[in-house]
Amino acid sequence: MTRPEKGENDRKPSIRKSGRYDLSLFASPDLARSLQSGGYDLSLFASPPDCNFLCSVCHGVLKRPVRLPCHHVFCKKCILRWLARQKTCPCCREDVSRKSMVHASQLQRAIGRLEVKCKNADAGCLVTCPLAHRKGHQASCPFELTTCPNEGCSARVPRQVLAAHRQHCQQSAQQRCPLGCGATLGPAEKADHNCYRELREAWGVRQARSRTLLARLLRRVRRVHRATNLIRRQLAQLGDLLEGDAALFVRSPAQAVPEGSSGAGVWEGQGQDILYIED
Repeated sequence: MTRPEKGENDRKPSIRKSGRYDLSLFASPDLARSLQSGGYDLSLFASPPDCNFLCSVCHGVLKRPVRLPCHHVFCKKCILRWLARQKTCPCCREDVSRKSMVHASQLQRAIGRLEVKCKNADAGCLVTCPLAHRKGHQASCPFELTTCPNEGCSARVPRQVLAAHRQHCQQSAQQRCPLGCGATLGPAEKADHNCYRELREAWGVRQARSRTLLARLLRRVRRVHRATNLIRRQLAQLGDLLEGDAALFVRSPAQAVPEGSSGAGVWEGQGQDILYIED
């Protein structure tokens, strides 16, 4: 049985598709699906971006672009997933490694200047801003979904209606004091709660405690002062006593030993009397 000759429809398709490589020819369908989440979605941008800003793996706008030695650029996430299975460039099939990749900083800055729509555009936000400022806009976008701050409430409502939601929230029975004192208040406590009065009372308690501690400290200081004065008086008395004892042992000229005596005498003092004994 002879094989039919290949016709025009039997030729292998080109690996290029619209000027770019069709990577579905290199990877299985499961692999191709797993590589579709590395870059920015094209619908995010206000106008179609230039084809040089597209990743050949995920076909989205490059996110954290890296350049290989063969000068092909891919999203970092996409190329790392690709290299985990094949150690070649997805476009030219040259051998590459993770160490040979370099960050395309200039290209990333250019992509950051592209105008994008707010992620809440479907909810009604018409703001467009550079991609690099997108997170800053989301932090103040009135259409951004925000979680209700009431404890026990998991509702997510647009920021512009959050105040109205909190007034009618079913979990508003227990709320923290809006003045920031940290107290958790119920409906009955909220009407009578006064941060300033409670803080004044707490301050009064602290003041009373401080006065008690100060009084104890003063009493201890007085005791130390009395003990110091007593020690000074005792030291003065001891000094006077030592001076008196020293005077008893000092010989006066009238009490000198007469000539001709052997000089083997003994002085004894008892009270104010001095006795000289001669052998």
